[in-house]
Amino acid sequence: MSHAPVIQNAHYLANQEHRESNARSYPRRIPIAIKEASGITVKDVEGKVYIDCLSGAGTLALGHNHPVVIEAIQQVLNSHLPLHTLDITTPVKDEFVEELFSSLPEEFASRAKIQFCGPAGADAVEAALKLVKTATGRRSILSFHGAYHGMTHGALSLTGNVGPKQSVASLMPDVHFLPYPYSYRCPFNQGGELGEQIGHQYVQHVLDDPESGIVSPAGLIMEIVQGEGGVIPAPDNWVRQIRSITRERGIPLIVDEVQTGLGRTGKLFAFEHADIIPDVVILSKAIGGSLPLAVVVYDKSLDQWAPGAHAGTFRGNQMAMAAGIATIRFIRENKLETNAAQMGNRLISHLKEIQKNSSSIGEVRGRGLMVGVEIVNTQLKSNAIGSYPAYPELARQIQQECFTRGLILELGGRYGSVVRFLPPLLITEEQVDHICGIFDEAVRAAEKKWLHT
Repeated sequence: MSHAPVIQNAHYLANQEHRESNARSYPRRIPIAIKEASGITVKDVEGKVYIDCLSGAGTLALGHNHPVVIEAIQQVLNSHLPLHTLDITTPVKDEFVEELFSSLPEEFASRAKIQFCGPAGADAVEAALKLVKTATGRRSILSFHGAYHGMTHGALSLTGNVGPKQSVASLMPDVHFLPYPYSYRCPFNQGGELGEQIGHQYVQHVLDDPESGIVSPAGLIMEIVQGEGGVIPAPDNWVRQIRSITRERGIPLIVDEVQTGLGRTGKLFAFEHADIIPDVVILSKAIGGSLPLAVVVYDKSLDQWAPGAHAGTFRGNQMAMAAGIATIRFIRENKLETNAAQMGNRLISHLKEIQKNSSSIGEVRGRGLMVGVEIVNTQLKSNAIGSYPAYPELARQIQQECFTRGLILELGGRYGSVVRFLPPLLITEEQVDHICGIFDEAVRAAEKKWLHT
């Protein structure tokens, strides 16, 4: 009996390189063609199994093809429900809104309105910008160094990384960037609580200074944990201070929870760590249960835009809403945010042990199952607070050493020097331990190649 020959990864990658845009990114660092996926693992076309700690950049809260998600999708397909409804309501949509609102803090949900957007988080960012500009009648927006809010025109304007902006002229005007509390690379050369205190005092000063050059803002957008910026958690007290500063000045606070929402940081929503109530929350990724879905949830006082002020053909994805209902419900019923907190602590603890025997790990940080390891060059001179220069080449080598050992991780942060861990929320102790064992081997191998130790 003859068997069809196995088509190699290289075949699909060559086709991809030939046909797809030069803007493609992940395949350059994760060169595989995925054939199957289940839970925390994926299998390529050659039969090799990998542990997936990328999880669709945080989209796959329950991992690949979780039974409750598959069942929800199948029920939609078997029930003759419409798959596409624009923003016309359905019982599935009504149930999704109810499930989402019941997961939010009552103080916020009781005053909330929701706008369904195009299926990407960036479109929800665009909607949030229009919302606050319409409601306030103002034009300037405040963002933070290291921020990532997407790649559409307005969202890119709010993003800290200058690389994607270099060749794009005339981005959205009146965007002003403020310092984010990044203790390892504190912009004030202080770090810790002092750097944090200087940071929020600086924000307050800028907003109150009539010569700051910034007209009264329409809104301030922030991530509670910066993801693409290098997995940088904002201290709770700093977040509370920013909320106080914006509330006192009538500036709508927009919290981007695209990557942090639904349990990723150890709370259902990252802003709950600081016990604040934002004016606007942007959600995508996990809320669609692995399918495309994005929404803006906001205080009803801001609901001053006209019918059709924001639209999108694919804002009525019924399968995504059904998958989202199943995912939100499963996370809440099984308290996966608690598991994320516990497994995140275990992961960070292991990584800090690895750091002790490493000569290239500058900092291990994160919150819940959103963890980053900053790779630095200790052969160069440190700065005034003992931080070493980024070492992106070594970070890429560590990533590749992990990949060859069957572990998929992504890079982020300044110069791409932060190794990022975003596993599914239902990861187990055994899986955490196994992942850290692979990472330890990879760090040792990479350092041997690059540092000749």
